[in-house]
Amino acid sequence: MMEKETYRVLMIGPDRSVHGGISGVVNNYYDAGLDRIVDLRYIGTMVEGSKVLKLFQAVKAYVRFLAALPHYDIVHVNMASDVSYYRKAVFICTAGICGKKIVIHQHGGDFTEFYEKELSDRGRDRVRRVLSMGDAFLVLGNAWKDFFGALIGRDRITVLPDAIPIPEPKEKTYGAHKILYLGRLCEAKGIGELLTVMPGLHERYPDAHLYLGGIWEDAGLKKRAAALGGYVTDLGWISGDEKQRYLQECDIFVMPSHFEGQSLSVLEAMANACAIAASETGGIPDMIADGETGLLTVPQDVSSLAGVLSRLLADPELCRVLGENARIRARKDYSIDNNIRRLLAIYASVSRRESQHEER
Repeated sequence: MMEKETYRVLMIGPDRSVHGGISGVVNNYYDAGLDRIVDLRYIGTMVEGSKVLKLFQAVKAYVRFLAALPHYDIVHVNMASDVSYYRKAVFICTAGICGKKIVIHQHGGDFTEFYEKELSDRGRDRVRRVLSMGDAFLVLGNAWKDFFGALIGRDRITVLPDAIPIPEPKEKTYGAHKILYLGRLCEAKGIGELLTVMPGLHERYPDAHLYLGGIWEDAGLKKRAAALGGYVTDLGWISGDEKQRYLQECDIFVMPSHFEGQSLSVLEAMANACAIAASETGGIPDMIADGETGLLTVPQDVSSLAGVLSRLLADPELCRVLGENARIRARKDYSIDNNIRRLLAIYASVSRRESQHEER
């Protein structure tokens, strides 16, 4: 257990009940005891449901934020893009007006698309001003340091990858031909391409079976998956022991995203020694060294995805080597305990700047 620190941190992001990556990161922090190390309060700004429910939650969160703000020194903002950016910009500007230290933690995998294609010149200028209000700006990988560095300066950006608790090692059967996917079930995650390649893979490897864990966001894709019912299983949203069981039993993990900030699911698969096939996008290449800790595929490329999965299905020994290397990498670079130590150093850094300012 790390020593108790005196930092008073008001953290915001989606409600911890939301099915998604940011909530997973926050829950990992709580499970690892961050709230026992620092004076931490978390306010959920978004819940799943109707637009009215989401608006009500945002207003309620802002009222709670205003009431809590005087009692905290650091505001830690977990942000994605699109609506998440607009929502969090209000909190960032409020914290700035009140003279609080601000840590902006950027998780969104599609911020490039949002910034370059959905905003006007005036909107992009406003984004740069808001993001520049951060005393610390955290990104998940080197590609994002390059992107955001062009907006606000590379020297202001720290790469802080997501992290997970590392489970105890379990014996895994390679060659089981069990393929697992965990995450949102939608086109942007490459589910369309994945369902396209499965019939051909099943023809070559009759025992190949795909397990899909997540919430469907596209009725058409759900219908396509159901049509492949003999070798595609819809698990629904799984968590806890059930998720851990599938991570242990499945020898192959696939993440064919079109874009990605990072991926907690890929980290969990690495920690469970799965052989991983993942898109070469966003922060994934920082995690997966092609041919060493997994195999990378070209995003939205059906033939690339089919080729990589076929290679894994054909070679259990390759799966074993990749899986064991991935677990070693996860333990070394993506442990939640190491991540919290780095986060505490960031809190210390922004706090020191406050103290130096007061001395002047």
